[in-house]
Amino acid sequence: MIVFLLSALDQTIVSTAMPVIISQLHGLELYSWVTTAYLLSSTVMVPVWGKLGDLYGRKPVLLAGIGLFLAGSWLSGLAGEFGTLPILGGGMVQLVVFRAIQGLGGGALFTTAFAIIADLFPPRERGKFAGLFGGVFGLSSAVGPLLGGYFTDHGTVSIAGHVVEGWRWVFYLNLPVGLVALFMVIAKMPKLSHAAKGSIDYLGAVLIAAACIPLLLALTFGGQKYAWDSAVVLGLLAMFVICTILFVIVEKRVADPIIHMELFGNKVFAWANTAGFFSSMSFLSVVAFLPLFMQLGQGVQATTSGLSTLPLMLGLIVAATVSGRLVTRTGRYKPFMLFGMIVLLIATLLMSQMTHQTTRLDLGWRMVVLGVGLGPLQSLYGVAIQNAVPMNRIGVVTSANQFFRQIGSTVGVAIFGTLLTNSLNTKLMSWAAAAGLPPMNLSKLRSLSIDAQIHAGAMDLPEPIRVLIAESVTHVFLLSIIVVVIALAATLMIPELPMRERPKVPPKDAVPAEAHI
Repeated sequence: MIVFLLSALDQTIVSTAMPVIISQLHGLELYSWVTTAYLLSSTVMVPVWGKLGDLYGRKPVLLAGIGLFLAGSWLSGLAGEFGTLPILGGGMVQLVVFRAIQGLGGGALFTTAFAIIADLFPPRERGKFAGLFGGVFGLSSAVGPLLGGYFTDHGTVSIAGHVVEGWRWVFYLNLPVGLVALFMVIAKMPKLSHAAKGSIDYLGAVLIAAACIPLLLALTFGGQKYAWDSAVVLGLLAMFVICTILFVIVEKRVADPIIHMELFGNKVFAWANTAGFFSSMSFLSVVAFLPLFMQLGQGVQATTSGLSTLPLMLGLIVAATVSGRLVTRTGRYKPFMLFGMIVLLIATLLMSQMTHQTTRLDLGWRMVVLGVGLGPLQSLYGVAIQNAVPMNRIGVVTSANQFFRQIGSTVGVAIFGTLLTNSLNTKLMSWAAAAGLPPMNLSKLRSLSIDAQIHAGAMDLPEPIRVLIAESVTHVFLLSIIVVVIALAATLMIPELPMRERPKVPPKDAVPAEAHI
């Protein structure tokens, strides 16, 4: 749980510090790459870490992942401290590279933590632990933005005449938490047995990276840096298709594939991963653009927008914990998945009806509903998949589930972000032309927002612009309903299998059955 907290906290704590980071490192054009670099490296490594865990055990894999993650965190905090470096260049490029290193280790944390729970407890008992992990995720999502804002605003200190900017502590904070996790894993975690034997499919690992990276780059660049029909985007998409086909061919022929193709014949595995992919798309489309809606659409401060996510996390923590315990008690998981998906559909519809005049109270209760819908979905898909496969494939299927969810999150942010950017740029250009003002787009607006937040706290935009921004964001929420409906349909298709329980140990004085014969 400490390892899981370490990984989940990093995903939320950095966002609030980004405006100050890019103003000090002078890298507005690389704004999204600080997040994208982490997602790219962690996503492509998830299946590799899962396979390594099955072959060599969870403990060494977890230790290696934590070590890489901490090294990346330390280097990220040092980005720009030594000016321009050979090859790496300026501070913003350094930060992007170091975040990628951090992501290499981060890919091991989520998937290995879930696989360890699967090693320790039978599926029926995993529900309550999955609920606890969902609660940790909710806690980190609530505390992360607040810690990030606090350290950014108040963390600047002078040590031996050298000024350490407050935002650097956002990365340094991982070090003490990570060291505690390292100590607990080394000192207390037993050496779990691993049933799988074989070798690493290095060609498959290279091909899965060669397929995912071009796809994510194409979705990131498309419609923003390059046109969708440009040679760069089309070339990246072609590379994705070719490498995906090659990956499937290789995985069908090698003795020890990273992802066994026959697993897709398992209906629980196939449909649960499909539902996880699309539900993650929807979740990120709402959470990623909510700060934009509040800060630019409603003119609230960054700290206030961070506090406004607390109702969402409260609903998520309660729903995850309660649903996990009910799964353990009843031995059934599908009703709680369906409940979560239906509530998520209702919540997304409610979020799409907001305007720039929506009050904090009105926003708060909608976010509680959203959290209640998300709570059961955070871990039950993984529990269902683990229950449907033999123990020697727990690491592979757990990492595959995490892989599809992360890909879904990244694809969702990229696609909905492109739709939002294109829509908003068109509206801003039209508004500026009608008002007789210089051309205005989201990049200029974001730059103005960053300067205003640093110097004045909140972005006081003209009401027509705030209306345009709020409408554009809620339109994205409305479009994400399509994704939720697909996820709900996939959830309906998941077969509900009896959940395996802990084998019952007979009393020491019990008479063997053979004796009666």
